Amino acid sequence: MSYLEYNVKTVPTGLRKVLYLNWALVVLLAAVSSVGFLMLYSVAGGSLQPWAKPQMMRFAAGLVIMFTFAFVPIWFWRSISGAAYLVSLALLVLVDVAGTIGMGAQRWIDLGFMRLQPSELAKVTLVMLLAAYYDWLDVKKVSRPVWVIIPVVLILIPTALVMKQPDLGTAILLLLGGGVVMFAAGVSLWYFGAVIALGIGLVTAVMESRGTPWQLLKDYQFQRIDIFLDPGSDPLGAGYHISQAKIALGSGGWSGRGFLQGTQSRLNFLPEKHTDFIFTTLGEEFGFIGTISLLALYTLIILFCLHSATNNKDRFAALLTIGVGATFFFYFAVNMSMVMGLAPVVGVPLPLVSYGGSAMLVLLGAFGLVQSAHIHRPRGR
Repeated sequence: MSYLEYNVKTVPTGLRKVLYLNWALVVLLAAVSSVGFLMLYSVAGGSLQPWAKPQMMRFAAGLVIMFTFAFVPIWFWRSISGAAYLVSLALLVLVDVAGTIGMGAQRWIDLGFMRLQPSELAKVTLVMLLAAYYDWLDVKKVSRPVWVIIPVVLILIPTALVMKQPDLGTAILLLLGGGVVMFAAGVSLWYFGAVIALGIGLVTAVMESRGTPWQLLKDYQFQRIDIFLDPGSDPLGAGYHISQAKIALGSGGWSGRGFLQGTQSRLNFLPEKHTDFIFTTLGEEFGFIGTISLLALYTLIILFCLHSATNNKDRFAALLTIGVGATFFFYFAVNMSMVMGLAPVVGVPLPLVSYGGSAMLVLLGAFGLVQSAHIHRPRGR
């Protein structure tokens, strides 16, 4: 034990948890969120309303949630992982029965003071349950077929409920996040090879189903694929989003037009400028330097998760940290790919930057779990 660790252990338990908290991660999360505040202020024409101020208030509430979750022992989160997963499934079913419809999709529950999107919660509770499952399961059984089927079913149930809304973007994140936890737990690569082959077959089946009575995707989802393959085929219709996004990103150059000088967003050429396409506003106003700086902040957060997980001897805590980090990575990777035309538009927000209450509160709560794993990890005596 180092001299510093010895002195930390001599202080009261409550204060010790504060000292063990990774404040660098808190600063990184605040820095990313601050980028969001600036962009929301800009797209509103230099005003805190209607987006920046509510987002700041949500961030403040999210910090309270994060610190609260962080100081709760990690064994508690392990013990309630099953119940949390079932609650998220119940909320997804409730969305299907009495959810609020917006932009052609039924994804929210209206709580009065905010609209809750249960699919955001499902991403975290799924990771929690899978981490608890592999913590309980004997390592020698991880790759046995019967023990592989169980987590696959656990992943597919919320994925199917989310697809029904429909929300292809979140469904993809559920599959990817769950797959990473299985991979980190040591599931044989042969299974992942089989999944890739199955995925290729599924994509083929989806494309072949177009125009048939058993069509597997909605018409607008097929249209998004068409636009992804050829954005110029309908530049004023279905391809408008991605065409304007590329114009905004390209016009930013190396250093951008300057803060509050983005013409695409300020003149309302750019749709969904405060949510899914906010990254293009950053690119237009701050250029390549601004976008790569945000990517660097995201990368540092992921590196912290990997470092914390690899140095944690508690299997549940390590897998939970990897799962949350992977989900966060896929969030921004899919969003950035989408707005740059490298992937079809699937409606995934830019984490902690896009306007939205559910995503921010759930993400900060998830990082509270990561902090709990970090604070309560086994340490030398």
